[in-house]
Amino acid sequence: MSPLSLKALEIAIKQLGVQEIPRGSNAGPAVEKYLKSVGLGKGYAWCEAFVYWCYSEAGKELGVVNPLKKTAGVLDQLNNSKKYVVKTPQKGDLFIMDFGGGQGHIGFVNEAEVNTIQTVEGNSNDDGSREGYEVCRKPNGRKTNTIKAFLRV
Repeated sequence: MSPLSLKALEIAIKQLGVQEIPRGSNAGPAVEKYLKSVGLGKGYAWCEAFVYWCYSEAGKELGVVNPLKKTAGVLDQLNNSKKYVVKTPQKGDLFIMDFGGGQGHIGFVNEAEVNTIQTVEGNSNDDGSREGYEVCRKPNGRKTNTIKAFLRV
């Protein structure tokens, strides 16, 4: 895994517990900072913006350019990141879920087990919603067979 990915994960972990204000609004100081990083204002789904912001902050610290596409679209990111797709996840990778109809979810792999990944993800909650209200870890992780792709940046 790259130093950039590990630094981005480290930054994501420091954001654990950040919540929308008010809940369910896709707004609040931190959420709006994530959305601004991809050129959006408050009110939009922000899991991809969170990932992009973490990579941008990591890039600033390490003196490198964020290699991810500047987008709030999870599936848009996947379509523009095919060179990063890997089959077996490891710490520092990104996971992408596809719910159909252009709806997706993205987050960081914190640990990879046989059939499960432990994650850090934005715009989620303890139920693992793709439209949650906080930066969190999903209790009990996510099953790898629910993941469309893993990206190793």
